[in-house]
Amino acid sequence: MIHAASFALIDSVNVLLIGVVVALGLIIPPHGPYRKTVALLIGGDWFGVFLLALLSLLVFNNLGGLVISFTESVAFGIVIILAGILIAVLTALGGSNDALIQRILVPLKNPGILTVLTGTILGLAQSITSAPFFLGLIELSATPLAPTWKYSWVILYATLALSLPMLSAVLVGIVRRYPNSVAGHFFDWMRQRPQAMTLFAGYGVGILLIVMGVVELLT
Repeated sequence: MIHAASFALIDSVNVLLIGVVVALGLIIPPHGPYRKTVALLIGGDWFGVFLLALLSLLVFNNLGGLVISFTESVAFGIVIILAGILIAVLTALGGSNDALIQRILVPLKNPGILTVLTGTILGLAQSITSAPFFLGLIELSATPLAPTWKYSWVILYATLALSLPMLSAVLVGIVRRYPNSVAGHFFDWMRQRPQAMTLFAGYGVGILLIVMGVVELLT
C-alpha cells in the first residue's frame, strides 16, 4: 500500500491543473467565486481520476496472477525506471502550458455544471497519460487484500493523486486574502517563473521514478 500511495503522490504533481488553479486565483476578482469555482473544478477532476482508477483496478484485478508476477519481476523495476526517463525527456522537449490553460479557463468563468465537466475531462485526460497513475494501481492490485478493500482504497488513491492541486488551491486562496504575506511573495516569485517551475516538477517526477525503480530492482 505504501508503494501505491507513493505513486499516487507522485501523480499529484499535476502541473496543468495547478496552473489552472493559479490562473483562476489571478483572474477571479477578490470578492469573486474563487472557492466555489475551484471546489467544483477539483471535485470534477477527482471524479474523473476516481472513475478511471476504479475501471483500471477492475482490469488489473481480472488479470490476477499476471499482475502479481509482473510486480515481483525485474521487469517492473525496469518499467518504472523507463517511465522516469521518458518523463524527464518529455519535460526537456515540452513547451509551455499557457495556451492550453487559457482554453481551459473559458468554461470556468461562471461556476456551474460546465466547471465540474471540465474538471472531470481534465482528470481523465491527465490520468490516462500518467505512468505513475497506472503503476500505483498495478501495485494496489497486487496487494494481498480482499477485492472490497482494494476498491475502497481507490477513494484514498484518487484523493492522494489530487493532494498537491488541493494544497495549491488552499495556498492560492490564502494568498488572495493576504497578498502581502510571506506566502504571497513566494507565490509571486513562482508565478514569474512558470517555465522553471514546470521543469522542476517534470524533472523531479522523473528522478523520483528512476530512484523508485532502482530501489525496486535492489529489493
